[in-house]
Amino acid sequence: MLICENIRKTFDKGTATEKEALRGVNLTLDENDFVTVIGGNGAGKSTILNAIAGVFTVDVGSIKIDEADVTKTSEHSRARYIGRVFQDPRMGTSPSMTIEENLAIAYRRGKRRSLRWGISRKERELYYEQLKSLDMGLETRMGAVAGTLSGGQRQALTMLMATIRKPHILLLDEHTAALDPKTAKTVLEITNKVVRENELTTLMVTHNMRDALKTGNRIMMMHEGNIILDVKGEEKSNLTVPDLLKMFENASGEEMASDRMLLT
Repeated sequence: MLICENIRKTFDKGTATEKEALRGVNLTLDENDFVTVIGGNGAGKSTILNAIAGVFTVDVGSIKIDEADVTKTSEHSRARYIGRVFQDPRMGTSPSMTIEENLAIAYRRGKRRSLRWGISRKERELYYEQLKSLDMGLETRMGAVAGTLSGGQRQALTMLMATIRKPHILLLDEHTAALDPKTAKTVLEITNKVVRENELTTLMVTHNMRDALKTGNRIMMMHEGNIILDVKGEEKSNLTVPDLLKMFENASGEEMASDRMLLT
């Protein structure tokens, strides 16, 4: 479970570039919720993910993950609760390390460290089965360095790394946006499979309205640093893109101005 109460964040206070990025955001994710977040540029989508992950400290409000108050804790401390996949496929893996070495780092996250590095047979079998489930042939390339993989393969590997320890919260920050349409579709299918099979509580930011509508059990729309729409269940399943545009106009008093959202 995730609870954010009255989250506020202003960047560059007192300067000409001052930006009130989050304006009293209240957000609750129940266990196994899969929430997609949409909104125009500067709406606060990635900012709320960064606030939850601890990239910065919020000015006002509180953040709790499974009843643990993490509001003042560091990004490093929160890593034991959170799995994250970024927009850039290069950010989630070490390019100079092999596939199995990357998985080993993720698998041992939060465990007590020792001088022993070798990957055990049991671990290797686990990584093989996890990679095989992606249906990309990566289980036969476990000794290949991650830097030689395609963008889609690296995002799929990052997804495994982010979820191999079953995080309390999975954060997906436009993780298909840098991929071509065919690869993006494949990675989104993998995402749905991993989230479903591991029963993960997930928050996914996307610019793609169609992906947002067909993914997860709940959709939220942000505008000017706050959540203006929150639709779930059967109501969400019946929505269309024109419905979303109309709801946005009614809630914000403006027309949707993001070409990127309208064209995807």
